Amino acid sequence: MAVITRKVVIPNQQGLHARPIAQICKLANAHEAQLLISLNGLEVDGRSVLEMMTLCAPRGSDLTVRADGKDALELVEKVVELIEAGFGEP
Repeated sequence: MAVITRKVVIPNQQGLHARPIAQICKLANAHEAQLLISLNGLEVDGRSVLEMMTLCAPRGSDLTVRADGKDALELVEKVVELIEAGFGEP
């Protein structure tokens, strides 16, 4: 099993709020790998909306996305792509 880690900056105006968090959790729950998201030393479960909300990550925040498991690379790539695309927000 591989551990994959990537850093990504939140580009969207609203930052990490409920809708983007739900999108990340949906991706995480569709994969076998465990997803962890961290900001400023706080690391949370990427499958948990409530834990993700505690990050309080505004625009410009540097997130670390880490996955551990069978499909870790695919999961990290999809999460980073989603974040870099600004979660589809204008």
